[in-house]
Amino acid sequence: MNFDTLINRTGTHSQKWDAMEAIYGVSAKDGIAMWVADMDFRPPQAVQTALEGMLAHGIYGYFGDDRAYLEAIQWWMANRHGWQVDANAIFTTHGLVNGTAMCIDAFTKPGDGVVLMTPVYHAFARVAKGAGRVVVECPLALINGRYELDIAAWDAQMTGNETMFILCSPHNPGGRVWSEAELRAIAAFCQRHNLLLVSDEIHHDLVMPGQKHHVMANIAPEMADRLVIMSATTKTFNIAGAHSGNVIIQDPALRARFSDRMNALGISPNSFGMFMATAAYSPEGAAWVDALNLYLDGNRKIFDDGLNSIPGVHSMGLEATYLGWVNFAGTGMADAEVTQRIQNGAQIAVNHGSSFGLGGNGFMRFNLATPRSNVVKAVERMQLAFADLQ
Repeated sequence: MNFDTLINRTGTHSQKWDAMEAIYGVSAKDGIAMWVADMDFRPPQAVQTALEGMLAHGIYGYFGDDRAYLEAIQWWMANRHGWQVDANAIFTTHGLVNGTAMCIDAFTKPGDGVVLMTPVYHAFARVAKGAGRVVVECPLALINGRYELDIAAWDAQMTGNETMFILCSPHNPGGRVWSEAELRAIAAFCQRHNLLLVSDEIHHDLVMPGQKHHVMANIAPEMADRLVIMSATTKTFNIAGAHSGNVIIQDPALRARFSDRMNALGISPNSFGMFMATAAYSPEGAAWVDALNLYLDGNRKIFDDGLNSIPGVHSMGLEATYLGWVNFAGTGMADAEVTQRIQNGAQIAVNHGSSFGLGGNGFMRFNLATPRSNVVKAVERMQLAFADLQ
């Protein structure tokens, strides 16, 4: 669990490091990759060992007998989240972007409105628009530097054409852990407007000390007939390349509709992802995540202290995820100038806030899941790039 180890990822087909020069003009030789949401850490040894066992066997056929895999998911959800999951409710998709697309395909029709509370993970809008659905952006309220729900305003936006609400819990990019009361308000909103609720909880294990994630299925059991939960090992254990995620559906009728679409599209699981997930959801994996969250909390404090010392810059208090969400509006600079100072001056590749939808302008998203020396270096570079404001 030595998260301080610097691992050279250039030349390894890493999107995060090998694509940043073409996209952002930031050289991998001198720059720092803080955009794509994967970590610069190796996963728990249990995952490595599982892969080594596959390599030693040397035959890579179709995966069968998923009992251990399903039991691992059930064990993890019960022990880490107090959630009892029926094995028959678990579907395995090619990651949760695919899971989101599958939900949109199975439960909505072209022209339907898909509600997003923005700014939010950009892939939601991308897959919805790609499927011919109408993206309905319900902006979060920014109050005292923190996101809050704006339910009354959202109620006024609804036209009756909306059929699905996609929730990001914990929130990406704002890092909010939604409270029980907030989740109940979202559930009530969905019931009031007859919306199926897809709760993407991929970051549910990555919470800062003192915070607690609440599984929507536990908060609103009355929503079972209109609720889908999405989770994955990939974000938690830095195995995103496995493209494996779980769509968990309690209601038999919804489950049958989703199963039909899975069958129609010929989707079946990747054996590498199945072995990795089974190994990760274990006591060893749990200990690794506990250590990881403490380390990320240390990175968060260094990053927040450093950027909040720059006049006009505010790093939103991170309650979950490893994604720093920084507001540059107070500098009075246009987004283009902020971008130029970060990418050309500081040589840091970050996600632009505008890509996350309404409310994202003026923000940048920084990936803090990297050895602490990189975070320290990034803070120093940012302070230098905005030195004229000091």
